[in-house]
Amino acid sequence: MSEQPRRPRKPGKPYRRPQKDPVRILAFEALRAVDERDAYANLVLPPLLRKARETGDFDARDAALATELVYGTLRRQGTYDAIIADCVDRPLREVDPPVLDVLSLGVHQLLGTRIPSHAAVSASVELARVVLGDGRAKFVNAVLRKVARDDLDGWLERVAPPYDEDPEDHLAVVHSHPRWVVSALWDSLGGGRTGIEELLAADNERPEVTLVARPGRATREELLGEEAAVPGRWSPYAVRLSEGGEPGAVEAVREGRAGVQDEGSQLVALALANAPLEGPDRRWLDGCAGPGGKAALLGAVAAERGAFLLASEKQPHRAGLVARALDGNPGPYQVIAADGTRPAWRPGSFDRVLVDVPCTGLGALRRRPEARWRRRPEDLDGFAPLQRGLLRSALEAVRVGGIVAYATCSPHLAETRAVVADVLKQHPDTDLVDARPLLPDVPALGEGPDLQLWPHLHGTDAMYLALIRRTA
Repeated sequence: MSEQPRRPRKPGKPYRRPQKDPVRILAFEALRAVDERDAYANLVLPPLLRKARETGDFDARDAALATELVYGTLRRQGTYDAIIADCVDRPLREVDPPVLDVLSLGVHQLLGTRIPSHAAVSASVELARVVLGDGRAKFVNAVLRKVARDDLDGWLERVAPPYDEDPEDHLAVVHSHPRWVVSALWDSLGGGRTGIEELLAADNERPEVTLVARPGRATREELLGEEAAVPGRWSPYAVRLSEGGEPGAVEAVREGRAGVQDEGSQLVALALANAPLEGPDRRWLDGCAGPGGKAALLGAVAAERGAFLLASEKQPHRAGLVARALDGNPGPYQVIAADGTRPAWRPGSFDRVLVDVPCTGLGALRRRPEARWRRRPEDLDGFAPLQRGLLRSALEAVRVGGIVAYATCSPHLAETRAVVADVLKQHPDTDLVDARPLLPDVPALGEGPDLQLWPHLHGTDAMYLALIRRTA
């Protein structure tokens, strides 16, 4: 059998294997998990980073870059989508999601970081060759070269409608929020353009890591002895870690004597704990306790006063997280898996009750930027019956003279004042308590008697709190 003649090679550059970049591959994997599995980046990214460190592929700088690529791309997704749409010859929905993820990562490097343009394009094309193949890498290259012709301000002038013509759509594109979220936040603020722009900008900033020193178990002074630690702004138990601070490296956190907890969450718990009370103060209830941050702080404060805390959470796995957070609490407590709308306790059993109700999470978009793209206006209708049911049950659980705290991590009026107003119409035996004097050092809490925290004013999540006293 004669040997087959070899095909002549086509003239041109020899084939080169794509260069694998562990940082960008990891960032791409995280974005795919967020897109395909509706995962949250704050849950997906840590194990990916841990595995990369264990295999020796990553150092601290690599981890920081991967984190910035993932969170920066998710926060600016709306803006980047508008820019990419201007650079492709088809509707964005017709671009394969993995290709769009690579493009978004590239656009963030071009417009949202200090990475030189040639390096951002080159690295993104190499990533595309590894995860998409050479054919689609050419498409990525062509699109990113168009994006690289201008900076972010120039692109925003092109793709965002003028503010005077359509203020909500302008803000939605410039600050990367869905239009309906812009409208809802603007209504909640009740102010002018400056306030809404500052809030939307704050949603796109990387939040600080905040620790809580659980009273009786750890002190703020102990936590301030850690590297990169500075005092919190408002809570007497809060310590902020500057960029690069790692909570897992703090001994008190590892031992459960301290925890990671946004300062707004701490303030809500402390306002309830410090509300004036007539009569006994022996039994406290956290009726929606998962994942356990507020319960752990309340439990520690209750222990100092000789009070008992019952922490109830409907989902058994979240009840397990609550039990872990409370483990080692010096005072009496109990954790149960129970539905707060179908109480496992007798009416009038408690002196203080907290219900931090499930919500859209629009107050924590700094921490979960992907949530802004998943939520829809109709989600409000799904939460409304549960929020009202939990507040009604809380009012039945508290004794006459006792205090209920209705809290939610959303500033949307449909989840805050509308819920409280509707339920209190059915409960004439209640009074709203002015919550603002309970946080005397915190400014700009609103007109009262309820209070609203804001990322741009207080550096916290946008927590809402209403305190209600049962009068008869």
